[in-house]
Amino acid sequence: MPKVTLFNQNGSQVGDIELNESVFGIEPNQHVLFEAIVMQRASLRQGTHKVKNRSEVAGGGRKPWRQKGTGRARQGSIRSPQWRGGGTVFGPQPRSYSYKLPKKVRRLAIKSALSSKVVEENILVLESLAFEAPKTKDFKAVLNGLSVEKKALIVTADLDENVALSARNIPGVTVVTADGINVLDVVNHEKLIMTKAAVEKVEEVLA
Repeated sequence: MPKVTLFNQNGSQVGDIELNESVFGIEPNQHVLFEAIVMQRASLRQGTHKVKNRSEVAGGGRKPWRQKGTGRARQGSIRSPQWRGGGTVFGPQPRSYSYKLPKKVRRLAIKSALSSKVVEENILVLESLAFEAPKTKDFKAVLNGLSVEKKALIVTADLDENVALSARNIPGVTVVTADGINVLDVVNHEKLIMTKAAVEKVEEVLA
């Protein structure tokens, strides 16, 4: 069963915490991680691309010349695809790129992501995280106490407005709740900082 150091908000060690092996101690499945990241990134695409087909391009209502007798190829509209300024055939239309992976695959992916952080020793567990008022300076002090200098994902058990607002203006820092933890965020941040309550909540859902 993996064991990591438990820190307080000031960055001091207060003990150790054992993590659930079925959530934080599995062999990371790289292929499933890849599939989950591709799925999430596809879901983030807006899909608002749009071209005009021949019925949407302005003009071209009149037949440019008569059908026979001119020696030229027959044409019905100057907005046909072969004409300059004509409509586009089979061009992109607004669509959704999102799709879903099976539930078991999604669960394996998030477990793999969390276990990877444990293997890399990039997971930090806090006894608690709370502020009396939103203050970026106080949040920076917490990160400095934990020697966190790069991108960090902060996971709290429930939404804490003071924590979220304190971290909002710090580049590379993202705050999510235990319910909103996802593969892309975990992989995209070097450090994973979780409160003890958040760890318990994640283990309860995924174990």
